[in-house]
Amino acid sequence: MAILVIVESPAKANTIKGYLGSNYKVVASKGHVRDLPKSTLGIDIDNNFEPHYINIRGKGDVIKELKSEAKLASKVYLATDPDREGEAISWHIAKQLDIPESCACRVTFNEITKSAVKESIKNPRKINLDLVNSQQARRILDRIVGFKLSEVLWKNLKSGLSGGRVQSVAARIITEREEE
Repeated sequence: MAILVIVESPAKANTIKGYLGSNYKVVASKGHVRDLPKSTLGIDIDNNFEPHYINIRGKGDVIKELKSEAKLASKVYLATDPDREGEAISWHIAKQLDIPESCACRVTFNEITKSAVKESIKNPRKINLDLVNSQQARRILDRIVGFKLSEVLWKNLKSGLSGGRVQSVAARIITEREEE
């Protein structure tokens, strides 16, 4: 049985495969596999802002491949990017593959060199739930602000306009500068 390593990028997958050798199978998730639905808020505000994630449209084949490879693997390493988005991607993949949080092997590297990759494989850690929660909080805030602000814009200005957490602040700064 091979050891499965899941990364985000197909290009990284090929490079890392070359570093690890034939005992490893390296597969790319191609970024996020789950997100909030586009058609609804996707957040249960009355239930502690609980997000409702769904598989991203077009990621079915990727998820199916990851599940298939994980079943054949003796071990699974989650090697997504070393930031909060990468941590959340690893968490979502672990959920999809039914890997308990206590058993998830998270590895990160800040450079894609043979020594950095091999060293990270020797030192796996658990998924950092603080980083996952940070990403989820940002995503939930973006969604709530974007959905609610867009509703106001549609009612008061023009249908189809959108606003969000970052756009709104930028628009205010521009408006204040224009008024000076």
